[in-house]
Amino acid sequence: MQFFKTFLASLLGTILGILLLILIMVAAIISTSSDPEPYVRANTVLEISLVGDIPARAEPDPFEELLSPGTAARISLQGLRNNLRKAAADDNIDAVWVKTNNVTASWANLEMAYRYFEEYTESGKPLYFSTDDLGLNERSYFLASLADSIFSPPVTGFQFDGFVTQFTFYRPMLEKIGIEPEIFRVGKYKSAVEPFMNESSSPESREQTREILNSASNTFINAVAKRTGKTEDEINDLLNSEPIDRIQFALDNGLIDMFAYEDEVEQIIKNRIGVDEDRDLRTISYSRYLRVSAERAGLDVPDTDDQIAVIYTSGMILPDIADSPFGSTSGITPKRFKRQLDRAMDNDDVKAIVIHINSPGGAATSSDLLWHYIKQAAEEYPVVVSMGSVAASGGYYMAAGADKILAGQNSITGSIGIFNLLFNAEELMNEKIGIRYETLKTHEYADLFDLTRPFTPNEQRIIQQNIENGYESFLSRVAEARGMTRDEAHEVAQGRVYTGQGALDAGLIDEIGDLHRAIEIAAELAEIDEYTLDVFPKRVDFFERLLSSSDAKLRAVLTGWMPDDLMRTTEEIHTLMSQPAGMNWALLPVKIEVH
Repeated sequence: MQFFKTFLASLLGTILGILLLILIMVAAIISTSSDPEPYVRANTVLEISLVGDIPARAEPDPFEELLSPGTAARISLQGLRNNLRKAAADDNIDAVWVKTNNVTASWANLEMAYRYFEEYTESGKPLYFSTDDLGLNERSYFLASLADSIFSPPVTGFQFDGFVTQFTFYRPMLEKIGIEPEIFRVGKYKSAVEPFMNESSSPESREQTREILNSASNTFINAVAKRTGKTEDEINDLLNSEPIDRIQFALDNGLIDMFAYEDEVEQIIKNRIGVDEDRDLRTISYSRYLRVSAERAGLDVPDTDDQIAVIYTSGMILPDIADSPFGSTSGITPKRFKRQLDRAMDNDDVKAIVIHINSPGGAATSSDLLWHYIKQAAEEYPVVVSMGSVAASGGYYMAAGADKILAGQNSITGSIGIFNLLFNAEELMNEKIGIRYETLKTHEYADLFDLTRPFTPNEQRIIQQNIENGYESFLSRVAEARGMTRDEAHEVAQGRVYTGQGALDAGLIDEIGDLHRAIEIAAELAEIDEYTLDVFPKRVDFFERLLSSSDAKLRAVLTGWMPDDLMRTTEEIHTLMSQPAGMNWALLPVKIEVH
């Protein structure tokens, strides 16, 4: 009897295993198969649903495509630019209709998206924006300000109140649970440690954050003034007015053009582009239009083998150690970056390399290794860095290895400094929990990073000296890259955070410009007139994405109850505390967000 039970269990396990294998194989085939290129008929309108974030690049997820085949492609700057360029040239596209509400992209990325819409409008084709029951926030309205017409329902939201950022401080919480932060840093502006040591921000922190806040505000005000013809003072007066019935306020002050529901907007667009009333408006979605080739749309395609490699990097800079339970594939690590760089350099057709950096920094040692790899590549190829939303501290460190550095007007960069954040848990362990420790050691400094007791004065001196040594190494990289003396580099460093314009004024970057300007400069340095792009990282295969998607869904289940702000804070603290003891950090202040 036991034999038959075992046999049946084994048979059932085998059948299930085979079925699972077949399912995975079918899914892999489906995910790797490509749909035919869509045919675009005359009098078509490109329809773009623009909500949430707008990252520099969005990788398709074959696992998500399998589970939700109708899911629309995520909007990215790369895809947005490609689609708008095609739409401008395509004789079958008569207009672009953007449906938008709560956009959350950074101001650096918004600035680039604005430029791409602006380039499209130069074709003379109409651009329409409309919203829904969520309404427009400042970020979505910033992009909509370029439209020929902005439509809105008569009862919805319209955010037009100015800009705000918020500091978060953990010191009171740490005191309650009996943890004493041990802070070591270089640079009076290095405010990444302030949330753990202060209950309010320092004057230096407020100064540099105010610069970031004002930069975003000025960008917005200039766009609104350009649309409405009002002066900057008049726009500021509108922003300072009481936010009562803002949607009617927007119509009365010429900020939007007309109250209209979506079906009414559709009818208006039909009339404007000359479609008969009894015919449906012919539209093509953003995701379908992505599959239309540039050549089919009417763009000139370079006839050359020459290529420029574009490597996208994003996230916190960390060593290649076991990943955090909060994210298995996120961040920039030396091994992963080197793998992409090597693949680009192994391509004989690649004549130059552009590296897009979107990172607040991270581990100082890993940042130095990334700098080394970029510096090595620059000995063989022209290498240009394009800064995204943020390329600060360790993000700037790695950029210093390139031949040229570009940033957007609202990119956040600089933060050239080092800190070490350690926590003395003696009170928590001894008094709050009731745990005692007894330490045996062979040499004087074997327990240097023992966090169950305070540091001695001598230990504090040692750690601080190591921090200062790391800072001097950072300064030397900056001074070499920017043609400065050590003291000149120190003058603009000290952990200070800059906007793109501030970094240009300080001599830390070469030009204000976006990714595509960086590509142009790379081509000039390589002395090539025509080229195509070889983009990295390549699309992740199905099995890698299957594992990472499953991991992401598991994390969502485990942490889905947490508010977004608390989740981000938990991730940030966990990342800092889970790295090897004594690690020095080249990291931006934990949170700088302009709303």
